Amino acid sequence: MSCARWVASGCRWRLCSGAPRPLSAYGRRISVRFCSSRMTLDNINRAAVDRIIRVDHAGEYGANRIYAGQMAVLGRTSVGPVIQKMWDQEKDHLKKFNELMVAFRVRPTILMPFWNVVGFALGAGTALLGREGAMACTVAVEESIAHHYNNQIRTLMEEDPEKYEELLQVIKRFRDEELEHHDIGLEHDAELAPAYAILKKVIQAGCSAAIYLSERF
Repeated sequence: MSCARWVASGCRWRLCSGAPRPLSAYGRRISVRFCSSRMTLDNINRAAVDRIIRVDHAGEYGANRIYAGQMAVLGRTSVGPVIQKMWDQEKDHLKKFNELMVAFRVRPTILMPFWNVVGFALGAGTALLGREGAMACTVAVEESIAHHYNNQIRTLMEEDPEKYEELLQVIKRFRDEELEHHDIGLEHDAELAPAYAILKKVIQAGCSAAIYLSERF
């Protein structure tokens, strides 16, 4: 059977036939194998991978909605291009996780409609505090996401770094880009936002709750 190539965000996934699993269109049982690594749907830790991809997809979706809210308020200001550049990277992240959800057959969290509304409201609400408020939100969220990605990297490294090599590459690259957003926020006066320390703690508490719920539901 010929391989179908999956190319996105600079990382290539190739889907091929392998050990029997689901039924094909011809009535034969097939499996999906990621040919450039040792990953198959039969030999991965499905519970761990499902949680990782589901929560990361939800997180990138929420980040997109936050930046959409910020752009709705600040898009025509001097900081608009900065926010737009970060948003464009988040769009690429979300696109990749959309593809991984199909490849790994992971269902999205049932809370997607909630994150749609809450993410936009958080972005717009902090942007109403001005550039500093929007950047404070960026610092808080991206710091939480980077910390979460680091936890996932440790989990996969302990499981089997060779088997999960390509998934690790994706998560590491996105982690590094989230940290870049964090630093951009600091460079654009995030710490000058009203009640910065309190605002950051509240937002990060919300991020922790969102991660917990999206992993499980």
